[in-house]
Amino acid sequence: MRVGLLGGSFNPVHDGHIQLACRALRQLELDQVWFLVSPGNPLKPVAGMAPLSQRLALVRQRIHGVRGRRLLATDIESRIGTRYTVDTLRRLKQLFPHVSFVWLMGADGLAQMGRWRRWQDIVHMVPLAILPRPGYNPAALHGQIARKLARWRRPARQAGILAACRPPAWVFLPAPQNAISATQIRASQAGSGHRRE
Repeated sequence: MRVGLLGGSFNPVHDGHIQLACRALRQLELDQVWFLVSPGNPLKPVAGMAPLSQRLALVRQRIHGVRGRRLLATDIESRIGTRYTVDTLRRLKQLFPHVSFVWLMGADGLAQMGRWRRWQDIVHMVPLAILPRPGYNPAALHGQIARKLARWRRPARQAGILAACRPPAWVFLPAPQNAISATQIRASQAGSGHRRE
């Protein structure tokens, strides 16, 4: 089984997340994409973060019926007691030894990956699929992490075999970009006086 892992706060989930997951299913020839709804991102402020149960419920609601049962939402990080991606991946590989995982992230994630705990271990655990994000692509693709990983970059035409590649391996999947962001949605809701219940 080939599974893409899309970690995030999803505060809130939006069309860009869903489009990214569907694109990854298709281009990477995955069986499923798991939305790993994080109990808390160590690199993001706690202020304004909706409760985990609410964020998980909204993701499940948004993906219901999309691509059959190939998109799944889980709070597994909370249940297995991990907070950092490196620890989550290590535990998932133990729990699901016959699954080929691919870590999915936007170009913004690649641009700031140097701040992640033990990022070098992450790239040696699973292949990475990088998807475009408006305003981040050049910085990410020419940044420090991309330069360090340059020899393991695969051309986009090989995306379908990425899950079978021995890490480190990564691919940038060029695609139409959705300019929407959770930050913009929260700002819009705050400006309109809309409150989440």
